[in-house]
Amino acid sequence: MVKKYAELYLDARRALLPTEGQFASNVARELICAASGKTAEQLISDRDLYASEEICELAQSFVRRRVAGEPMPYILGEWDFYGMTLTVTPDVLIPRDDTMAVTELAIKKALFLEQNPRILDLCTGSGCIGLAIARRVKDARVTLGDVSPAALRVARQNVGSQRLSGRVKCLTIDVRQPTAPFLGTFDLIVSNPPYVTTAEMETLDPSVRDYEPHLALWGGDDGLDFYRAIVRNFTPALNPGGWLCFEFGMGQDAAVCDLLRRAGYEIAELKKDTADITRAVLARKREEG
Repeated sequence: MVKKYAELYLDARRALLPTEGQFASNVARELICAASGKTAEQLISDRDLYASEEICELAQSFVRRRVAGEPMPYILGEWDFYGMTLTVTPDVLIPRDDTMAVTELAIKKALFLEQNPRILDLCTGSGCIGLAIARRVKDARVTLGDVSPAALRVARQNVGSQRLSGRVKCLTIDVRQPTAPFLGTFDLIVSNPPYVTTAEMETLDPSVRDYEPHLALWGGDDGLDFYRAIVRNFTPALNPGGWLCFEFGMGQDAAVCDLLRRAGYEIAELKKDTADITRAVLARKREEG
């Protein structure tokens, strides 16, 4: 059944009101725009025009998915991060503001590395961290690594859409295995690895637990399995005096820093997110000799 855009919007807002509250209008507008390919301004100017049956059905399916609790980025198929619009699917974590902390910390260091630095983004997912570094650090050569073939497909799409294929490549890398010799060595390794503990997995918000990939969330009983693996397996892939940059969960800063110190790293800087929670660390590998 076809409807005018105004009717389609009002029906969507009404359906979203119980779950979205004061944000129902904005969410309804965004979903109708996504379904129709129109901007918000076009939606207003075309409010008395009839939407096609296909657009009506797609908009209504978007609304049903949102009411059921599916995150907006997965419905829209994209999300903005660090000035980039990235493809996002349920095969990768949704880029969040929390990750701005580790991204900014890594960029700040990468800007002062030697010319043409080699940078490795492990557990890359959508590629958001590595791509943000590559966009900001114009001479950086960046490798995006993930164990998930589906996640790498998304990362490759984002490399292409950001027009960075000349300086950014995607590789299958399992951080739980020793680093492959063909990778060579890097000046900076950055990672937002899985860090949710076994207990925390049971209490995650349904929008995360039921939709986002558990492979990218669960970090073992204490949440630190992937930090241990990266330090153990990828320290040899860091140049002497190279840098390792981690994101971690709330309250994990002391444990991650202790792990790094015991592996011979010097803690250079800790960074808080916008909620004033310590979220990232930059550490330097000890010079040989």
